[in-house]
Amino acid sequence: MRACGVLLPISSLPSKYGIGAFSREAYDFVDQLRAAGQKYWQILPLGPTGYGDSPYQSFSTFAGNPYFIDLETLVQDGFLTREDCDACDFGDDSASVDYGKLYQARYSLLWQAFEVYKTDICGEGEGDKGAAAAAEFDRFRQSNQSWLDDYALYMAVKDDFGGQCWSDWPADIRNRKPEAMAACKERLVDRITFYEWLQYEFDRQWRRLKAYANDRGVKIIGDLPIYVAFDSADTWANPELFQFDENNVPVAVAGCPPDGFAADGQLWGNPLYRWDYHRETDFSWWTWRIRYSLKLYDVVRIDHFRGFDEYYSIPYGETTARNGHWEKGPGIEFFNAVKKQIPDLPVIAEDLGYLTPSVIQLVKDTGFPGMKIIEFAFDSREAGNYLPYTYDRNCVVYTGTHDNQTIQGWLDEMNIDDRALAYGYLNLYDRDPKELYKEFIRLALGSVADTAVIPMQDYLGLGAGARLNTPSTLGNNWRWRLKPGQFSQNLVIEMHSLAKVYGRL
Repeated sequence: MRACGVLLPISSLPSKYGIGAFSREAYDFVDQLRAAGQKYWQILPLGPTGYGDSPYQSFSTFAGNPYFIDLETLVQDGFLTREDCDACDFGDDSASVDYGKLYQARYSLLWQAFEVYKTDICGEGEGDKGAAAAAEFDRFRQSNQSWLDDYALYMAVKDDFGGQCWSDWPADIRNRKPEAMAACKERLVDRITFYEWLQYEFDRQWRRLKAYANDRGVKIIGDLPIYVAFDSADTWANPELFQFDENNVPVAVAGCPPDGFAADGQLWGNPLYRWDYHRETDFSWWTWRIRYSLKLYDVVRIDHFRGFDEYYSIPYGETTARNGHWEKGPGIEFFNAVKKQIPDLPVIAEDLGYLTPSVIQLVKDTGFPGMKIIEFAFDSREAGNYLPYTYDRNCVVYTGTHDNQTIQGWLDEMNIDDRALAYGYLNLYDRDPKELYKEFIRLALGSVADTAVIPMQDYLGLGAGARLNTPSTLGNNWRWRLKPGQFSQNLVIEMHSLAKVYGRL
């Protein structure tokens, strides 16, 4: 069935307090998607972010980002006042996230809200309200105990040591000695409960928003990074899953080899998996992780799909990716094991980058739709399979992703050979330069791909300033936000018309 959708991370939604959230504006965005004939809303990973603010470097593969908790909901519930929120400085640019100010203001407000809420969960509330709140919170903690206990303790201890990575903690708690764990749980009980409550509130608000979208015919495409961050509850609590030595120091880390875009390659630094251990346990941790993701999302895009066929291994301590080498991944055995537990896997394979015949075969064997990127179709240096006439139906086409330049920015920066290829393919000569971006949207929507997803910035025709992420850089990523009113009624009508013309309603 042909369908289309929009790529917009939660952080990029308009909202009053510094970053997109599960606020009224998120519900309005769903209503606009529905009116525009869109069946999918694709977001980025929802996990809590750390250094660099990347959603692909999260403190937990299971936890949610507290930044997305809607403060106005907490005001309505009586845990904050509007004056509390308005008194905080979140920055003065509604089109950009100021993560420094956000970190300072958001957690302070959330702690205030928790202190008020605690009167209920500690049984001090009046009448049935306190008992009901305590019971609901306890149910959440019990049903998520398998990951929540470790995550909340990890975050509380991390705060206690001034934000240090767990590898720099004292040996007893770093190595999870029972007596050290018990002492920290007793000493940090309030902060542990705070982090549990943040996850409870995140879950409550997200599930409400997702249900609202689903009820209106909009499905959520979520993102599952193949790797976890080294500085995470996942690695601290489960070191046996990763390629660590006897001191829990990584032996090798992840990245990409040098290519035409990065002379030194990309050094991501994520720990690599001990695939022999995962195979011995029938990939149970991975199955659990994917099953959990499918509670959060309707469809899961698995990032860096190539890593399941072959992964790039860089010796720990290297400063570039030049000295890495390829290792074999688990291959189709992994997906067969997962499918035994989850038969109908709604997955999109992020099969981008240099694809070997074995990667292409793996995608084919799984039956998952792969990805096609319109911007990649017009690289004059090499022929590829991104031109629409090469597609089969079982794929998802994008003008670009969160890692790419916007279409308008890409057009502005094109070299003469790429421009000639694109102009010749689409007959763009003598056309209004300000309207050219629309032709690439049409090219994606008009392709045979079952699903087409267009970043919001491309529908708006925004230039390089609206780019969300430039890989291998720090400092200016993940900041762009949709301004209030920017998603206009005229654009809604135009998007619906395109969806209808190209049979995607």
